[in-house]
Amino acid sequence: MSADMNRRTFLNAAAGTAAFTIVPRHVLGGSGQVAPSDKITLAYIGLGTQGLRELMVMLPNPNIQVVAVCDPNKDSNNYVDWSADGLKHDIRKFLGKPEWRGGSTGIPGGREVGREIIETHYAAKRASEAYRGCASYADFRELLDKQKDVDAVKIMTPDHLHATISIAAMKKGKHVVMHKPIANRVSEARMVIETARQTKVATHFIPWDARGPMDLVMSWIKDGAIGTLREVHNWSARPMWPQYLTLPTDQPPVPKDFDWDLWLGPSTDRPYHPNYTNAVFRGWYEFGGGSICDMGHYSLWIVFRTLKLAAPVMVEANPSFAVAITDGVSKRIPNDYSFPLASVIRFRFAAREDMGPVDLFWYDGDMKPPTPEELYDEDKELPREGMMFVGDKGKILAGFNIDSPRILNEKVAKQYAPAPPPPPDDEEKNDHLAEWIAACRGGKPNEGSFLHAGPISEAFNLGAIACRAKKRLHWDADAMKITNAAEPNRYLYREYRKGWELSSAG
Repeated sequence: MSADMNRRTFLNAAAGTAAFTIVPRHVLGGSGQVAPSDKITLAYIGLGTQGLRELMVMLPNPNIQVVAVCDPNKDSNNYVDWSADGLKHDIRKFLGKPEWRGGSTGIPGGREVGREIIETHYAAKRASEAYRGCASYADFRELLDKQKDVDAVKIMTPDHLHATISIAAMKKGKHVVMHKPIANRVSEARMVIETARQTKVATHFIPWDARGPMDLVMSWIKDGAIGTLREVHNWSARPMWPQYLTLPTDQPPVPKDFDWDLWLGPSTDRPYHPNYTNAVFRGWYEFGGGSICDMGHYSLWIVFRTLKLAAPVMVEANPSFAVAITDGVSKRIPNDYSFPLASVIRFRFAAREDMGPVDLFWYDGDMKPPTPEELYDEDKELPREGMMFVGDKGKILAGFNIDSPRILNEKVAKQYAPAPPPPPDDEEKNDHLAEWIAACRGGKPNEGSFLHAGPISEAFNLGAIACRAKKRLHWDADAMKITNAAEPNRYLYREYRKGWELSSAG
């Protein structure tokens, strides 16, 4: 589709409609404002429910100007969300328009919803600035070819498109902010990171923003509070979407103004079905990364960094399974296309530097580790979601994102100051994009750079393969090969449609 470039006026919150023109790059902003020439011009790719939520967080940032949106869906009310009206109410509150789309039903999403939010917000909040409106594209390739004024992109698409879009943007010299995961294939994650290394653009992986008080936990471990660290356990209540047990067989029509071919991107052809799109994409090996990619990046990336974990040497999974009765016979449903309803995945990491080997356990689908004896003594249970560090002499229990950690041995815990309360949710004081913005302007690489995401990306994608292949995997990271079984190696790669093949820069 061609870009919708003919729209040069938009609603002004105070005065009906107002025309906006391009500001010369040398014109300075007023007091307390960022000069237009200093703003990071950004294209926003992926305007589903989570994309819209994060768009509303980004728009007030004075250092960023969103100049284009992109999504294969134009505008619809058929999205999946946590509540029927929550997103719509959030948009109304953000725009200061209680009647926004008052006559519509369903959950909104699509590039035109994003553009409407952007233009309405800028009209009300940046009325003193000249502004040329927001361009709209269905195809990210067209956006990257035509939007010469874009400095950076933010990628909020389904997982299977992350590598394809981020590599294309970095090859064009664009800085990149991206949702998790880096990619949902080992080979693609390596290509993304290598492209970031070669192009030297500023990159930011959003899960870094959720890091918990790992420094405090590590100080306890180094001081011997729980002895030598042996295991880390992290458990999640996800999935919060259907994990379909069979592939769809019916073929409903493609919704109006939705480009199914663009949504598929690099994936092999298959008929459209709503069971693949919107929030439910996460449950498919082809399109998503499962519960561990959805939530584990937030809780565990800081653990990988602090414990200096490289790629795992062994991965084994214990996934759930489903059965069906056909002609009176009950049989297990063969499934290598969707993630299990619940799983336990064990990652083994070799000794490194001054630290010994450690096992990391991931649980989802309401699965948990065994309740520690210390909690039996307190007549308590493990929380529904949490994190636990197990040493040979004790344990540290914390919330899912390592929040509110405590040493379970009461006698030992008294020797240490308790964890401070979590910091207030203050967007100005906790602007993690500030480091990335500084890197875009030529500063040092930020801590959330793609360059740090290799080990966790490799581990989580191998976890998916272990669930899919139902085998213990021995991993040779240097050779990028599963050494104890040949068949699962095919899942390291994607089967690409013609014209969508992928390679790193260089």
